[in-house]
Amino acid sequence: MKETVKEVLLSILPITIVITLLQLTIIQLPFEQFMPFILGVMMVSVGLILFLLGVNMSLLPLGEMIGSALPRTNKVWVVVWIGFLLGVVVTIAEPDVRILSSQVEIVSEGAIPKPVLLLSVSLGVGIFISLAMLRVIFQMNLAYLLLAGYGIVFLLASLTPPSYVPISFDSGGVTTGPLTVPFIMALGVGVASVMKRNTASKDAFGLVALASIGPIIAVLLLGVVYG
Repeated sequence: MKETVKEVLLSILPITIVITLLQLTIIQLPFEQFMPFILGVMMVSVGLILFLLGVNMSLLPLGEMIGSALPRTNKVWVVVWIGFLLGVVVTIAEPDVRILSSQVEIVSEGAIPKPVLLLSVSLGVGIFISLAMLRVIFQMNLAYLLLAGYGIVFLLASLTPPSYVPISFDSGGVTTGPLTVPFIMALGVGVASVMKRNTASKDAFGLVALASIGPIIAVLLLGVVYG
């Protein structure tokens, strides 16, 4: 807990100090308007501490245990299906994805509904986590998968309306949030550790890179349909 508190404080203090200095020198808002910022910093700090403690105590061990148990079934389809299912539900729970979906719905004036974007991003992550599981099992070359994935991205970007392109890349970014990344990495480490290969430590990496391609492609396809 001591390390978690230290990590959060080192993350929060710089922006707090900068905003406070701006308040004292340039902005100079009335105290009643600046007070919510101070309260917000305190609430964010407490929330992050509790969140990171929860991740370290539950999500990381759970993800690694699930990843270790899946290959023992000796059924590739089970590993792929569970990887897809976990990718979808974890992404739906990701706070960053929900915030982006809400903001896009507001900016687009309802043209891109929040549930549609949320489901598209989640399905994209789930499909590419399934692909990542196949990569670990069959030792596929990560570079080839990334090249193929981004080749599809650039092809779809040329076909979809321009307004969907930045949204798609933002969608890929928000999936690398504090809830999705630890779980995906732990899942990959668990699967790779059971494969008993010399490359097991390397196989666990690249999962996040692959998972972030899925939402980009999903939103670009959404643009092709809606556009």
